[in-house]
Amino acid sequence: MGQKIYLDGKLVPREEAKISVYDHGLLYGDGVFEGIRAYDGRVFRLSQHLDRLYDSARAIALKIPLTKEEMREAVIKTLRANRLKRGYVRLVVTRGEGDLGLDPRNCRKPSVFIIADRIKLYPEELYKKGLELVTVATKRNIPEAIDPRIKSLNYLNNILAKIEAGLQNMPEAIMLNTDGYVAECTGDNIFIVKNNVLITPPFYVGVLAGITRQAVVELAVNRLKLLVREEVFTRFHLYNADECFLTGTAAEVIPVVKIDGREIASGKPGKITNKLMKEFRELTRNEGEEIY
Repeated sequence: MGQKIYLDGKLVPREEAKISVYDHGLLYGDGVFEGIRAYDGRVFRLSQHLDRLYDSARAIALKIPLTKEEMREAVIKTLRANRLKRGYVRLVVTRGEGDLGLDPRNCRKPSVFIIADRIKLYPEELYKKGLELVTVATKRNIPEAIDPRIKSLNYLNNILAKIEAGLQNMPEAIMLNTDGYVAECTGDNIFIVKNNVLITPPFYVGVLAGITRQAVVELAVNRLKLLVREEVFTRFHLYNADECFLTGTAAEVIPVVKIDGREIASGKPGKITNKLMKEFRELTRNEGEEIY
């Protein structure tokens, strides 16, 4: 059985899943998306992902042609059609077909497509040994221009940072905001641990409201009984942290052991990071909407 893609209400073979070259999602990055994970027959935090999708769409005046319940059913239907109990879902809503001008009013109807596939962002070895990161020159878009809570199709800011990381043979890059504070990585939120306190940048410095980020904060408070703070910090704080790790839908929870050539503490994944990795994996096995 070949892969099936949900496209505007129909499940079609991958090779037939096509959108117009006049779609403003393609021409201008005008649209929103979500990356969602399924684990052991359950879709992890689907409701939160859909809430974020619809909030992002509302922020850019994009009316999604499905209700949240219809979208939930479409996601599950796509996973079932591809016989996936464990995988990655990319849910995309574009502005739809228009003309060559910018005006979204000329786009008659938004387009919705859903891809269900498998993903492995990092090899398992890095979850045991930890990542090495580098800070790049590309600054995070200022929140006053583009609110980072809008998960839009325009990812050029992140891509430019990813290019810089790749030129240095690094798997991921740290992005600073224009004030020099740590914001996030190209596709992940960042956390540090200092004196048993878990610290992550606040939204106003230019970070996405990550679903995995929120899950990890809840685990840290409820399971590990840690104090969690949202505070601005600089690279100095990264270099002198007791532990560091990243969170994201694709990355899950992954330790960081070296930044800009500086080892973080012992240069090995820390105890709190390892506990949170374990707790998060346990959470994904027990929480979520059933596919079957």
